Amino acid sequence: MQPHPNVRAVQAALDAAGARDGSGRPSEVRLLPAAVHTAAAAADALGVAVGAIANSLVFAADDAPLLVLTSGAHRVDVAGLAAHLGFTHLRRATPEFVRAHTGQPIGGVAPLGHPTPLRTLVDVALADHDEVWAAGGVPQAVFPTTYAELLRITGGTATEVA
Repeated sequence: MQPHPNVRAVQAALDAAGARDGSGRPSEVRLLPAAVHTAAAAADALGVAVGAIANSLVFAADDAPLLVLTSGAHRVDVAGLAAHLGFTHLRRATPEFVRAHTGQPIGGVAPLGHPTPLRTLVDVALADHDEVWAAGGVPQAVFPTTYAELLRITGGTATEVA
């Protein structure tokens, strides 16, 4: 069975970036037996701490897409983040907005592999983990990487988001 086109796109982006996991090996997208729609479910399926899950949250920031990669251990302080970044309006994006800008469904949005790169913020709390797990383009796909690699492969900005 061929992987979903989103999974192939994410793996191609990981390969092109030379992405590495916590052991220094190339990052590879893995398919879980079932979809994981929450950080807790992903952590349970992988046997890791919930804080090691990099949730991909897409926001409409003054109507432009903003990807926030946040630790699964906490929630984004939307009002604080908007004030810190100078946005007039910052709100969680609709499923249609997310798909239009990432090509991926909510619950499976990867940090990369989008039609065009998104402005990305990476939660500094992810630095507490030697290896972090991010979505791989569909809700049952994930890949291992590190905080430093997330910053590098996304061109993201280290940010306190909670």
